[in-house]
Amino acid sequence: GVQELPAATENDIYPSTHPTPNTQVPKRNMTDNREGPTNPLVTAMLTDLYQITMTYAHWSNKRHEDDAVFELFFRKNPFNGEFTIFAGLDECLRHLNTFSFSDDDIDYLKTMPALQHCDPEFFVWLRNLDTTGVTVYAMRDGTMAFPRVPLMIIESPLAIGQLLETTFLTLVNFPSLLTTNAARMVRAARLSASDHVAPPICVEFGLRRAQGPDGGFSASKYSYVGGFAGTSNVQAGKMIPGLSVSGTHAHAFVQAFSSLKEAEQCDVVSKINENDKVSLLPKVLEYRKKLAETVDSTFARTNDGELAAFVAYAAAFPNTFLCLIDTYDTLSSGTLNFLLVALVLDDLGYKPVGVRLDSGDLAYLSKGCVETFRRIVPDRDFVAQLKIVASNDINEDVLYSLGEQGHAIDIFGIGTNLVTCQKQPALGCVYKLVEIEGQPRMKLSQEIAKVLIPQRKRAYRLYGKDGVPILDLMVSTNEPVPEAGQAIVCRHPFIDRKRARVTPSKVEPLHHKVFSDKQVVRGGNNDLAGARDRAASELEIFRQDILRASNPTPYKVSISNTLFEYFHKLWQKETPMAEYS
Repeated sequence: GVQELPAATENDIYPSTHPTPNTQVPKRNMTDNREGPTNPLVTAMLTDLYQITMTYAHWSNKRHEDDAVFELFFRKNPFNGEFTIFAGLDECLRHLNTFSFSDDDIDYLKTMPALQHCDPEFFVWLRNLDTTGVTVYAMRDGTMAFPRVPLMIIESPLAIGQLLETTFLTLVNFPSLLTTNAARMVRAARLSASDHVAPPICVEFGLRRAQGPDGGFSASKYSYVGGFAGTSNVQAGKMIPGLSVSGTHAHAFVQAFSSLKEAEQCDVVSKINENDKVSLLPKVLEYRKKLAETVDSTFARTNDGELAAFVAYAAAFPNTFLCLIDTYDTLSSGTLNFLLVALVLDDLGYKPVGVRLDSGDLAYLSKGCVETFRRIVPDRDFVAQLKIVASNDINEDVLYSLGEQGHAIDIFGIGTNLVTCQKQPALGCVYKLVEIEGQPRMKLSQEIAKVLIPQRKRAYRLYGKDGVPILDLMVSTNEPVPEAGQAIVCRHPFIDRKRARVTPSKVEPLHHKVFSDKQVVRGGNNDLAGARDRAASELEIFRQDILRASNPTPYKVSISNTLFEYFHKLWQKETPMAEYS
């Protein structure tokens, strides 16, 4: 429970056309065969120049081996929300696994104007630098995270800790942002469903709109952590075990056909009689004539080229027949042509999968498709199983709007707004020095939000009797670990009067040792599937008012009373006192 203290002062993804191989990410060409970063651009050289100039200054002043503690965190949740899902630790650990400067790297650094005056011995030292002495504590991938709580804590010699900054930030910022964006979209999609309808799933379609190949791959990978059911990205499917790859055809496939003659050679082996090879077009045209005469004369006027394309596609993929139906007219041609081919496939023992919408009023058209299915073929079992996929510039706001309007969409294919994080393109993680040689360090600012909470610390999540998190508490490492059943005074980091006494029913450590002694700690981090499961479970247990899209409630992040008092004492000590006369 929470006891307020008196104020101290006044105030199913649709089937893929091919199975997905579970191929492991290829290993870097390292002599010890350690698994390196997925992207070969991620090396010790993927850093800002000032990290190397600072390192040289520390080396020159013989401070490069000083014990230092850095923290990586963010100050504000993205997308006007009140939660973030941490991701990217896996690639940070891969980077640590293979961190080193090559001879070629050193040769290039020696040519840089900013470094040409450096002592040659510095480059010898840099060439031999490795992760000796580096220990990393971190949240596990998929963990719900909040402002100021460290995502990663790096305890290391000063020089290498500094050299890791830029690389760690680029490996954490986008994955965490993308995972959070994906999770918000998955939640919006599920909330858009009617009570009697299975929640829609989301599939990532954004490779062609992503910021380059790495942006596209990262989107495929981390949208999966955020709850997406799969991707269209074949390369990602090859490299990421368990990631489903899906896709059918584009408008160009339909446009490639202009007459029924182009489908005359299309046949399928019957599942009912495996010795029977059936020519599809004659049977499709029989249904077309019959339905035009008995059900809807519009069947006689559907686009012939589109129908030929659907017949050809069915011949190639009879087991996964799903068509894009909006090339010409969704309800007057595409839906009807799909049904004509679907009926023949059903007669032959196949189960058509469904249709995709890529333009127009998705709510109206999806409901129109369902109504047409039921009206035209009310007596076929496969009709109830047909899926409707929608993929027209969908974002979180569109998903909520569709929920308000009502729709019949089973699968959302989401591209641009997911992979570019169009609503907010950067998370804004920072990497700060909080302690050196056992002495806490802090950064002051005119903006309270940028004042750094000093000292080596750990974070714990405190749960109430109902199993719901109450708050995250940061304590210094020399304090006792919080325990369930024991009252703890929790303080707002900056506002003296905001405090509460919390008696948690459960205390969960948020930081785990993930790297030590030049080795990744086995079991320290989640694998990709574990990160996905963690994110999903966190979204279930946190209060819904924290997760909601409109006016969410901020989640409490507190510090211990001991840390609060030390922090504010140091703050006063480090702040110059103004003098007036």
